[in-house]
Amino acid sequence: MILIIDDDSTVRLSLKLLLQRKGYDTAEASSPEEALSKARKETFELILMDMNYSLSTTGEEGLELLMKMRIFQPDTPIILITAWGSIDLAVEGMRGGAYDFITKPWDNRTLMQRIETALSLNSESRNAVEVTAPAFDRSGIVGNDPALLDLLSTVERIAPTDASVLILGENGTGKELIAQAIHNNSRRKYEPFVMVNLGGIAQSLFESEMFGHAKGAFTGAVSARKGRFEMADKGTIFLDEIGELDMSCQVKLLRVLQQHTFEPLGDSRTRKVDIRVVSATNADIPAMVAGHTFREDLFYRLNLITLRMPPLRERPGDIPALLHHFLSNATKNSARHLPEIDNDTMEWLMRLPYPGNIRQLKNMVERAVLVGGDVLHKEDFYTPGLSPENAPASTSSTLESRERESIKEALELAAGNLSRAARILGITRQALYRRIEKYGLK
Repeated sequence: MILIIDDDSTVRLSLKLLLQRKGYDTAEASSPEEALSKARKETFELILMDMNYSLSTTGEEGLELLMKMRIFQPDTPIILITAWGSIDLAVEGMRGGAYDFITKPWDNRTLMQRIETALSLNSESRNAVEVTAPAFDRSGIVGNDPALLDLLSTVERIAPTDASVLILGENGTGKELIAQAIHNNSRRKYEPFVMVNLGGIAQSLFESEMFGHAKGAFTGAVSARKGRFEMADKGTIFLDEIGELDMSCQVKLLRVLQQHTFEPLGDSRTRKVDIRVVSATNADIPAMVAGHTFREDLFYRLNLITLRMPPLRERPGDIPALLHHFLSNATKNSARHLPEIDNDTMEWLMRLPYPGNIRQLKNMVERAVLVGGDVLHKEDFYTPGLSPENAPASTSSTLESRERESIKEALELAAGNLSRAARILGITRQALYRRIEKYGLK
């Protein structure tokens, strides 16, 4: 497939008919935006690109487009089309990575020779060198448990698409790292990745935060402000804690996801947005749908692909690698050597329930590095509810009882302050509140 980029419909039609007579399939783009959209979604054999746009007299728009096309189509030869008076611009384009250039008006036979030479040389180059796919970017995800590797295999398959993804899992399991991996392995990886914690946005501020506002839209709006969706344009928006969103905000979010348009507060002009949506929650969304606290149409819009993060207690074999990772990070900016962990302590750490999952383990390691010596022992990792004297067995009833005790001890240590208790446990305040209700604690 050969992509033709030109804002002149006559030029596009002429090139299309010429190429189709020679047996080539073609695609067209009339603007830089359309060209980039196609380049993100499909790999082309060759690109014919005009350097002179009707809205640009300097050629800067053409050079900028060339740079971006080289990012999304790094192995595709690009032949520039330019006017006689813009030879310098074409030379600048060659320095920027273009394969060749032709001038208007062109000779069809010469043009086809240039095209076929570029295609032939590019094919020989690909056959001569073993092409290795880019390494999968794990984005700081540590571990090799089969459940985790299976999840990452799915991420690798879906990342190049624009499918919406819903990530489910307990607090502290690393859902945000999976969202980052989806973005980093997609065609949008050079565009923005915007994270939004919906659980931390008040209902009254939702529209301003997500859609932005115009100057004077409300008291205190002394200047215009971009919303999160506009910030994420062409990239990925990660909606964390999607289960915390109330029904009125769900309606507003649904419209953006359906129509890819929004209006900032106080501005009647409709804005278009090109985004990929990844969301995450620790809530039981199907149960919320059944209970009419989460919109069914929004749920289906969000979960074209559903990923489930395994809790840390289901992948104990990854704990040694995670410990080493967190120990390295904790000592990286200090003068001390990387501490060791004695064998009994390592075995003990691998048997703990970790209600706060990986986040809780990280907090425990950071504390141990502060209070421990060159060799870390059980008491260095002490956390309320995880006493070295009564390490839990791995039955589900015992895990729940230990989790209940952990929460009770954290609440006592924090004198009933939920925010402090949540920090001690390495979980969010909302997650702590749900567990308090679950176990009937006061």
